[in-house]
Amino acid sequence: MQRQDNRLNPKDLINVGIFTAIYFVVMFAVACLGYIPVFMPLLMALCPLAGGILFMLLAAKVRKFGAMLIMIIILGLFYMVMGTSPWTLPIGVVTGLIAEFIVKSGKYQSSKKAVLAYGVWCIAIFGNLVPTFLSRDAYYEKMVSGGYGQEYADAYMSYLPNWIAPVLVVACFAFGCAGAMIGRAVLKKHFARAGMA
Repeated sequence: MQRQDNRLNPKDLINVGIFTAIYFVVMFAVACLGYIPVFMPLLMALCPLAGGILFMLLAAKVRKFGAMLIMIIILGLFYMVMGTSPWTLPIGVVTGLIAEFIVKSGKYQSSKKAVLAYGVWCIAIFGNLVPTFLSRDAYYEKMVSGGYGQEYADAYMSYLPNWIAPVLVVACFAFGCAGAMIGRAVLKKHFARAGMA
């Protein structure tokens, strides 16, 4: 009986679907800032901050293994369909699994573990920039020929030199944790009601 209670049920999956849809809309709105090249590296901080409340609400509502992983897989598929980097999906599977084991290690009762889990989970956002660093020349040509124009492509590349890649990965994690802490503070009553310390 206990084993069945630990499995995601239809209500849980509906919650995951709702939070994923809202998260996607929020991320899309924030990502629109990327049309201004200087904001591209800043998105690795702004997106994790913007999604912290939603993630923490999901962590309080669906305290079973798989919810966070399903959410990041769906988001990765959305990004692929939209034509952004396919790297978000495989990175998301890895970070999603790690996040799942982090919250599981706290028996779904620790809000601190949920904060850490979101920080790790947010590293998947960096997947959108992986082609910029792995194949700069090809990505540059794709931007120029894809309608962005040379001026935008030049500015984009100037704000994303190769050395900044590890900094952005750390930013995804750090600002993810910060966003989750904001979410925990805003949703304090929800966590108290859920019995999460």
